Amino acid sequence: MDLLTLLLENKIENNLVFPPTIQSSWLAEGVLQLLPQKRPQVTRASSQEKSVDTLIISAGIHGNETAPVEILIQLLSQLAQGKLPLQHNLLLVFGNLPAMRAGQRYIDYDLNRMFGGRYQNFPLGNESKRAMELESAIQRFFHETAVMASTQYRHLDLHTAIRGSCHEQFALLPYQAREYAADFLQWLEDSDLDALVFHNTAGGTFSHFTSEHYNVDSCTLEIGKALPFGQNDLTRFSNITTALQDLIAGLPSGKRVKAAFKRYRVVDAIIKQHDSFQLNIPEDTKNFTELPQGFDIAHQQYQSWKIESPANFILFPNAHVAVGLRAGLLLEKLT
Repeated sequence: MDLLTLLLENKIENNLVFPPTIQSSWLAEGVLQLLPQKRPQVTRASSQEKSVDTLIISAGIHGNETAPVEILIQLLSQLAQGKLPLQHNLLLVFGNLPAMRAGQRYIDYDLNRMFGGRYQNFPLGNESKRAMELESAIQRFFHETAVMASTQYRHLDLHTAIRGSCHEQFALLPYQAREYAADFLQWLEDSDLDALVFHNTAGGTFSHFTSEHYNVDSCTLEIGKALPFGQNDLTRFSNITTALQDLIAGLPSGKRVKAAFKRYRVVDAIIKQHDSFQLNIPEDTKNFTELPQGFDIAHQQYQSWKIESPANFILFPNAHVAVGLRAGLLLEKLT
């Protein structure tokens, strides 16, 4: 039985064996901690020595975004078979397992709006329980001796979008008061992504949680379009897969092949606050579509949004979100 089937049938914990060079432990269902056993221990005091990286790679926070889950399964299989060496502390997170099994984005509410304790603002259900469980697992991971000895932390939360995009593969960096690490930005660029988006406010995403609470270099990676399990062409994500393999193995990143990296900044969020809400663009409008100055993009009772330069680009437009949730982001392109 393949690993994906084992995961979806909740049988993977008892059917996965790693080489003796890797110490494995499950911190929660679908949350696997892997620690390399053949590596010098490094402490924060030993500044002369090479820093130890600690990685978190997550997928399936939205259950219908399946390509990232398949990529994570591929990496997991290679680690178990000894084909991919483990150089760094690694936490693999399969996010919303009931939603994956149901082929749905979520069961009750959007899990990626609940982190940082925001699950307390939602009724008790599948996602609120899972957000609590994942936060607890992350806390346990960061209390591991080897992880506490690290000096560099990264979290890559893999997603796919529900619509087409002018930039098929892009990263969203959570808002943070500290500077973004130059080597992390360089890794994102070397990974052959098409664009980068900087958030302007705090949020309830998984990547914002690790950035805010553990000072992790975090991002949400949007790598393509959401499709059901078995319908993904994983060769379309070979750049991401290779970049993750090199990161896990401690290898330098490859050189960029695609055209120049585009950068954007979030200027405003369109929040649906009333049932009268209307988004005045076609359903198939792509992410990063440029809209004309003065265009009335959305309105609801007592509120409207117009396109005002330089925020001419729309990201994640979706009129069908629940009241209180984001129906789109307005971006400006950075030079």
